[in-house]
Amino acid sequence: MFKNYELLLHPTFGALGMLAAVWVFVEALNASEDNVARMRTAAKWSAVLIWLAYITAGYYYVMYYGADKAVIKAGPMPWAHGLFMETKEHLFFLTLLLATYLPIAVSGPVDKSRAVRKLALWSSAGVTLLVLAMEGAGAVISMGDKVGLVMKLGV
Repeated sequence: MFKNYELLLHPTFGALGMLAAVWVFVEALNASEDNVARMRTAAKWSAVLIWLAYITAGYYYVMYYGADKAVIKAGPMPWAHGLFMETKEHLFFLTLLLATYLPIAVSGPVDKSRAVRKLALWSSAGVTLLVLAMEGAGAVISMGDKVGLVMKLGV
């Protein structure tokens, strides 16, 4: 039963974490004393949500992905696992590192220092782009599983 909810939680946490990173980016573009607190709050939320995406993905991977992997590899899209899942498994750690670093990046004087503002912009943009890549890879993996199941069932 949890598998169905987990498959909703994982990408939802990731997408919300990405939206929080976009929020940091926009606030950093217009950094001032008025929005530094909001930016720092959004950065913390981004980190927490990306970690939750990681935890729910790890649970799913350990508990359920073995069966899905077999279906994908036996189906017409084995590269959905071989290329996209393998890439996602390794690239995600960079996303996790950047999201964890984001609150640290905005802890400095973002409103007063151009260098700190650039760091905040690049870190939040990195989280955003990597999460978009993760979401796309997840869609391909899910399609590989669905197509494999359709073939297996002969529907």
